[in-house]
Amino acid sequence: MTQTRTLAEFEATLPWQNRVRDNMRDLALRVLALGKRINNQNNWLRFPFYHHVFDDECEGFHRHLNHLKNIGDFVTLDDAVEQLTSGQPIDGRYFCLTFDDGFKSCMDNAMPALVERDIPAGFYIVTDMMGRHLTADDPTARAVFGFRGKSTDLDFITWDDCREMAAAGMTIGSHTCSHPKLIALSDLAVSDEMTKSKRLIEKELDAPCQHFCAPYGIPNRHFDVIRDPDLAKAAGYTSFVTGQRGAMTKSGNPFFIQRDQLRGAWGLHQLRYFLSRP
Repeated sequence: MTQTRTLAEFEATLPWQNRVRDNMRDLALRVLALGKRINNQNNWLRFPFYHHVFDDECEGFHRHLNHLKNIGDFVTLDDAVEQLTSGQPIDGRYFCLTFDDGFKSCMDNAMPALVERDIPAGFYIVTDMMGRHLTADDPTARAVFGFRGKSTDLDFITWDDCREMAAAGMTIGSHTCSHPKLIALSDLAVSDEMTKSKRLIEKELDAPCQHFCAPYGIPNRHFDVIRDPDLAKAAGYTSFVTGQRGAMTKSGNPFFIQRDQLRGAWGLHQLRYFLSRP
């Protein structure tokens, strides 16, 4: 079985209208990014995140890391949570980098770039998907992960990959067992997704799993902003990350961490635009 290796392959089956829209959006962002720069004040913590780093995104991903490394320091999820909860001012400019879903391309392409630069990162995994090869014919592919065409095949990381990541200083967090929209589930079902995935990660890695990522991540569309962070806290997590953009500052809530989604194919103008926003 051969997995999709490039973003071009992954998006090849998109309707032409989508590609036109993406090109127009990029042009608009080039204009909007003029004069923008990432805040150079020493008082913030930002959480950029990616879903995949395909082969044709590697060059852009390396460029992103080099650019961000010249602006601030990279910290682990544990250190980021400590900064938010210490009550002390954030004394610098910090990035906490994370990856969602556990696609194999992150192991193949992101990990070498991170290790080369001594950058820590967090990887949120879907425990039901470990080691699986998912094709577009699988109902899970379209319904859960948004596969768009019959030619799409993606591999997910394995437990051995996770152990290698952890040995290299990376953090493994939970992205649930099955990647559901939490808001559609009962309290008991949400708790099961959180606790079962946490226990399995801890069993496989022989280490605590302290960080949780809400699938899809949009507040009150994909998760309940009141219930679900509380359930994560009750399950023993120390953080709950979302897909809502924005910077975190002193005394920010570790159970409502804002993050900025990025793509390796993006130019630096897109980074400047999104990461310059408060």
